[in-house]
Amino acid sequence: MKIAIQSNSGEHRFDCRERETILHAGLRQGVNLPYECATGTCGTCRARVMSGEYETVWKEAPGAKRLKPEKGDILMCQTHPRSDCSLRVPSQIAASNQPRPAPRRGILRDVKKLTDDVAHFNIDLSEPMSFEAGQFVVVGTRDLTGGRAYSMVNFDPSSAACLDLVLKRKPGGGFSDWLFAGRNGEEVEVFGPLGRAVFRPSEGKDIICIAGGSGIAGMMSILAHAVQVDYFRDHKGAVFFGVRTLKDTFYLDELSKFVQSSHGNLEVVVALSHESSCADCHEKYPALKLATGMVHEVAAKNIADRCENAIAYVAGPPPMVDGALRALMMNGLPVGSIRYDKFS
Repeated sequence: MKIAIQSNSGEHRFDCRERETILHAGLRQGVNLPYECATGTCGTCRARVMSGEYETVWKEAPGAKRLKPEKGDILMCQTHPRSDCSLRVPSQIAASNQPRPAPRRGILRDVKKLTDDVAHFNIDLSEPMSFEAGQFVVVGTRDLTGGRAYSMVNFDPSSAACLDLVLKRKPGGGFSDWLFAGRNGEEVEVFGPLGRAVFRPSEGKDIICIAGGSGIAGMMSILAHAVQVDYFRDHKGAVFFGVRTLKDTFYLDELSKFVQSSHGNLEVVVALSHESSCADCHEKYPALKLATGMVHEVAAKNIADRCENAIAYVAGPPPMVDGALRALMMNGLPVGSIRYDKFS
């Protein structure tokens, strides 16, 4: 099908394959369509169909709540065209210098529980993927409708044949229940890389990371890239990682190694929201600091002198993200220096 997109920056045209969403088709061909989650939860990829026939994949998508379907409003990430279509997108469509996303097949490997409700897993890709630290992919399976977004934990400076991902199990979560049932060797569909909350060493800024739970995934990729290029020799970094209790922590070995490779310029604080008191440092990992309280509140108390020449990365549950954004802006960090992808 032929897709024509009218936007504030002009008209863009591209082809769309059968059973491919309009968003994936445009991104695959270098049209930088607006999106954040790419899974139907945020509503950023809204558009209005001016002509043509189409099919909605997930009619109950949370991101569609404010749409007017009777007027042709759609989410591009949830729409398959059934004919040539003309759409209106209420935003600018700018050029992108990021790797173009593409569909791939993958095989699940090494599904491993890190805590009672967090699992790490690998996906062996049918072909390698180049991505920037901080990006994510959308993963789907034939057993479930729709895709789920997961940030890469690893980083490879050229391209990766295997992706390391982390997932938090949520009550009634279709994919998390499916994965926790034991799925080693299962085939999945992968689309990516996606996301604009990326780390680029050439920007030369200090780093602030505020993450809740599995939101630490993309931060791990950012830190891995930073350590690979010895970024902390000349720049400072601060990571605030929030979990409920000490037994809910994970990736502490990796975080401790990052600190030890940072020339004393990286600080990692683990914030425990459901423990009333704790030691200042972890007994097993003395390089890591401990604090009590919600992670965005702990960060707010410790970033006053860190925002002058910094870029901040935020990921986690929506209330935590909102609190972290307020804390960063109240401490003088410009909105343009805060990066996050809205998964909810």
